[in-house]
Amino acid sequence: MEFPSFDPVIFQIWGPIGLNWYGLTYLLGFAGAWWMGTVRSKQTNSPFNADQVSDFLFYGFLGVVLGGRVGYVLFYHLDFFIADPFYLFKIWDGGMSFHGGLLGVLVAFWYFARKTQKPFFVIADYFVPMVPIGLATGRFGNFINGELWGRVTDLSSTPWAMHFPHDPEGVYRHPSMLYECFLEGIVLFIILYFYSRTPKPKMAVSGVFLLGYGVFRFIIEYFREPDEHLKELAEFLSMGQILSLPMIIVGLVMIIWAYKKKTLTTTPV
Repeated sequence: MEFPSFDPVIFQIWGPIGLNWYGLTYLLGFAGAWWMGTVRSKQTNSPFNADQVSDFLFYGFLGVVLGGRVGYVLFYHLDFFIADPFYLFKIWDGGMSFHGGLLGVLVAFWYFARKTQKPFFVIADYFVPMVPIGLATGRFGNFINGELWGRVTDLSSTPWAMHFPHDPEGVYRHPSMLYECFLEGIVLFIILYFYSRTPKPKMAVSGVFLLGYGVFRFIIEYFREPDEHLKELAEFLSMGQILSLPMIIVGLVMIIWAYKKKTLTTTPV
């Protein structure tokens, strides 16, 4: 199967200024989270109103973008940063890390907890069910860009395998970004949506998110091509798997601890 012929740029204004599909998918992800948060804020037992939802999503957006870029550079291209510290700011070269973005969002949770004087996990449990919306749209943006392709395969075992236009080897590969879109985005959203429809013990929803994402990402890494300079490491565990293991462990601990404490938190539909 040949990669669909996408033009990654929707329109160009001048030089590097314009709108591309990858940027639009990020905007759609945040728009979806804003819509879901606004709907939930209208429930009678919601801990946040619509204005507070919008405020947090602004901080969350900054956390995703700044944390995602810093995490990508430090986790995957530290050698580039050491050789040229300005590489951190070369966002036009691309490169975002989910795990870095997660750390950025945790900082946003902490700041918003201080600002609203609400417990950290009341905030986290309320907003994490919205995160997979952005994960789904972002991974589809990776697909449109023809980046982060998967490992080499063949049509006999993977009939949907693709040639990607920027792949110098020109071989058939797993469209692993679509696997991530489905599991980390759609499936994880469904799990969190139905799980959080009724009040759950505080930090349980956040624990399910960490566990679910960690497990799905760990599995998908077996189909995703590791960065060139990390291929030797990936013979045992990829960087994505190393970063996901703590999520799985912490998520399990949080769920067990939450049900032992049994302190309910309000998580409306």
